[in-house]
Amino acid sequence: MPIYEYQCKACGHEMEKLQRMSDAPLTDCPACERAELRKKISAAGFRLKGGGWYETDFKTGGKKNLAGDAAKAGSGPAADKPAAS
Repeated sequence: MPIYEYQCKACGHEMEKLQRMSDAPLTDCPACERAELRKKISAAGFRLKGGGWYETDFKTGGKKNLAGDAAKAGSGPAADKPAAS
């Protein structure tokens, strides 16, 4: 669930709220209790986890080709196939 930032147009109170994307935006300010709360536009923070394209983007030398290293080591899909006769 994303965290949304809100700011009250009446009193300037700022807050964050964890909400589902399908939830309606908040309108009532908890500080002044007026219906002047507006959603702010801000950059979302995120983290890429696990294996993927970004894993090899900034590596140098022998560490760069991780997929090729696995095939050379005898693991992975290439090692599981029977040899052709």
